[in-house]
Amino acid sequence: MPINVLGMIGVERPQTDSTVHIVGGGLDGDYVREFSQAHEASGFDAILIGHSSSSADGFLVAQHAAFHTERINVLLAHRPGFSAPTQAARRIATLDNLIGGRLKVHIITGGVDADQRRDGDFLGHDDRYRRTDEYLEIMRRVWTHDGPFDFDGEFYQVQKAQSEVSSVQLPHVPLWFGGISEAAIPVGAKHCETYALFGEPLGHVSELMSRLNTEAAKHGRELKYNLSFRPIIAKTEDAAWEKARGILEGVKAASKSYKKDRIPEAETARRLSRLIEGGEVQDERLWVPIAAEAQGSGNSTALVGTPDQVAEAIAKYYDLGISGVLIRGFDPFNDAIEYGKELIPCIRQKIAERDKLGASQARSAASV
Repeated sequence: MPINVLGMIGVERPQTDSTVHIVGGGLDGDYVREFSQAHEASGFDAILIGHSSSSADGFLVAQHAAFHTERINVLLAHRPGFSAPTQAARRIATLDNLIGGRLKVHIITGGVDADQRRDGDFLGHDDRYRRTDEYLEIMRRVWTHDGPFDFDGEFYQVQKAQSEVSSVQLPHVPLWFGGISEAAIPVGAKHCETYALFGEPLGHVSELMSRLNTEAAKHGRELKYNLSFRPIIAKTEDAAWEKARGILEGVKAASKSYKKDRIPEAETARRLSRLIEGGEVQDERLWVPIAAEAQGSGNSTALVGTPDQVAEAIAKYYDLGISGVLIRGFDPFNDAIEYGKELIPCIRQKIAERDKLGASQARSAASV
């Protein structure tokens, strides 16, 4: 089946071409419009709108981006615990109506205590995921229950909850999930349709998918998977590696003030920062020094090469069973445009070739 290709938009123009983080900053409405339209013109299927405790409101950014585009979907990062799940369910359904059924919601419980506390949340890591479990249970009931319902849990209690607004997409807006800690996996596998993973070596991704599939099977469910990478491409492989080394120097210059001796709190960040132990380059194109320098933050594992080489690397993850890939560059706006010229068409072509071959082999087997 066709692969979904996602990008990610920021809300303020970055200052360098070695940008690790695009969540946060102020807010430039013209930039949000231009960035969203650039992704649509480049052939992306969806754009992710990130979240932090100090960034612009994602619901309003999503609405603004959707109103200035025609077909591209919006994947909205949403953090449970800061609004009632019943209210969040209605807000999500309302937004899905207003933007013509183009909304997806990416549940991010939060892996960094300091970011949670800026918004007044002092629950511990594992407690936050138990709360997310209840939050998603209630939201899904609001969307699918025929009439009023009650819920009496550890974190939430509601009586006669219901919603008069339903989403355009049925039974509800698609749910994505991020988080691979011991506390996260049972919750995400229970509730989400698509599990979002960061770019790791093929063997690591295969192991994660196997574990998640086992957990989802306990609930009679099957998961889809999305991977995130930072492609660094050029016309020749040598030029791509030279470009990659230049970006790394820029990241190093920007991170001089960071504390490099602390251990990242989030499990995903710890995993990415440890990849360097297996060498700078893994699986031929997966380049991890920037992830090590950034301490695993900002979806910072890169695929380096020509558009065709990087597309082939992504297609190998498709062979494992992923259904989508989120790609964004270190020069976010310009890279989104650049990806549309060759990389995205190459990705789609390679996936189509694999699908055609698979269909042909299936027909041959059926005729035996």
